[in-house]
Amino acid sequence: MKKNTDLTQGKILGPLMRFTLPIMAALILQTLYGAVDLLVVGQFASPASVSAVATGSQVLYSLTVIITGLAMGVTIIIGQQFGQRREHEIGNTVGAGICLFAALSLTLTAVMMFMTPVFVRLLHAPPEAFEYTVQYVMICSAGILFIAAYNTLGSIFRGMGDARTPLIAVMIACAANILLDLLFVAAFRLGASGAALATVFSQAISVVLSLIIIKKRGLAFPFSRKQIQFDRKIILRIVKMGAPCALQDLLVSISFLAITAIVNQLGVIASAGVGVAEKLCGFIMLVPSAYTQSMSAYVAQNIGAGQPKRAIKGLYYGMLTSFSFGIIMSYFAFFHGDLLSRVFAKDSAVILASAEYLKGYAIDTLLVSFLFCFIGYFNGCGCTTFVMIQGLIGAFGVRIPVSYLMSRAADASLFHIALATPCSTVIQIIFCFWFFKWGYPYFQKKQGMRQKIIR
Repeated sequence: MKKNTDLTQGKILGPLMRFTLPIMAALILQTLYGAVDLLVVGQFASPASVSAVATGSQVLYSLTVIITGLAMGVTIIIGQQFGQRREHEIGNTVGAGICLFAALSLTLTAVMMFMTPVFVRLLHAPPEAFEYTVQYVMICSAGILFIAAYNTLGSIFRGMGDARTPLIAVMIACAANILLDLLFVAAFRLGASGAALATVFSQAISVVLSLIIIKKRGLAFPFSRKQIQFDRKIILRIVKMGAPCALQDLLVSISFLAITAIVNQLGVIASAGVGVAEKLCGFIMLVPSAYTQSMSAYVAQNIGAGQPKRAIKGLYYGMLTSFSFGIIMSYFAFFHGDLLSRVFAKDSAVILASAEYLKGYAIDTLLVSFLFCFIGYFNGCGCTTFVMIQGLIGAFGVRIPVSYLMSRAADASLFHIALATPCSTVIQIIFCFWFFKWGYPYFQKKQGMRQKIIR
């Protein structure tokens, strides 16, 4: 198998950026993957099917962040084991992780088979789209096992410094999803159900082909089927590391849904404009989002290797490069938001509304360069509980209240509402800086360790 990236030796900036680029490419493909269903359904199906895919995707995203958050626990533990040169223990972590995510995915699937109509009602799906939405969510829920399998594989390889294998998996899934969407939706006219089938089959194909690739390449650590067992100690470690990430991601996604509800009260143009802006933000934030994942693996390896100073240098390099890209993205978002908005909208009023919202978000594109790197750093250190706390304070203590107050102001505008996000980010950065400077060193001293390594 191709040698994994050892991020504990040699230069820092070059290897870190080479490790981050495949992660960023995978995020781009994942963003496109999520847009393909809606794009094809919008061209070949009814408005009710479009609504079903749009609403159903929100439910599935909430399920996915639970899995991806827990998968971060696997990345952190494997990264620390790899950094400590304890490759012989990675197999046990992988085996326990497989059992954990298999049980979780089966549980979530069973829950969704019974609770999907309830969740769809809570999202106020339009009556004419209700049945389509339920069908879409239930079909996609049947593929939760494949979502869990993909994220388990990705977390394993990112922990060892290999970001290319997960990228291959996303490329396979994206290509398969496009072809199957055209087959089921455009050719067979199955609407939202066809898009759901395409999603499930593409994920299954991606996982199967990824396993075939792994079998041909081999693994960089000893592993056997006997290691696939419910090791209570290891599973508790994974949950301890990953559960705070999962809870944070879930509640933060809920906070943005709350902001959407606030904006919806301003009318259909405002709602559509913010919807377009949020789609664009998914691309604008790709670089700092990629650093969140790469920084976690980088820091985990170096903390595991007993090199905390090298981990801190990587944090600084990550902030510098992410901020450099942030300047470019901020410029386009602030001064050319209308041009960017035309990619997703044709209505001039919607374009203007989106551009106005992006002006406020442009500030955040600079700030998240620091926040996301901090989050990746603390995740890699194993301080996922702090990451969860600062995220919840930012979301529910600042972002939602500020956006609500802004919307109630006499001269309320989308620009003012958008400012709630950078306001939240500033508070979170302050918390992160405090914890970085004083909180985490105190915690280390309290525990009698030079660095926090989860054993």
